[in-house]
Amino acid sequence: MILLDAYALISFLVGGPATDQVRGFLRGGGAAVATPNLAEVLDVAQRVHRLPIGRAWEVLEPLFDGTLTPVPLDVAVARRAAEVRATHYHRSSRPISLADAALIASAEPGDRIATADPDVLAVATAEGIGTVALPG
Repeated sequence: MILLDAYALISFLVGGPATDQVRGFLRGGGAAVATPNLAEVLDVAQRVHRLPIGRAWEVLEPLFDGTLTPVPLDVAVARRAAEVRATHYHRSSRPISLADAALIASAEPGDRIATADPDVLAVATAEGIGTVALPG
């Protein structure tokens, strides 16, 4: 499975640099999004890109019918996210967010994380998770 971070889906929504690659992941099957990252997508789409949450949802919701799998934040993933962030976070050299940590914690063996964030790429690699570097 390819776990898409918030940047990937925001790029898809607003026609950013990773649009074509993300579209390919969605068409190829096996794409997923951790629910904390989904919340971030909707928030950033509206606050930064002025794309209303309702409009972003109109584009994303049909994808949940089989193209994009939501990965819920359950208790085990929440604990693992806390461990990931506590282990790797540094205010200036590795400022991963809690949503980033939840993304990494959501990965299962064999999954890959698609992101343009160098800190997420580094932490995922350190955790033994495959990555796909998106254009940023």
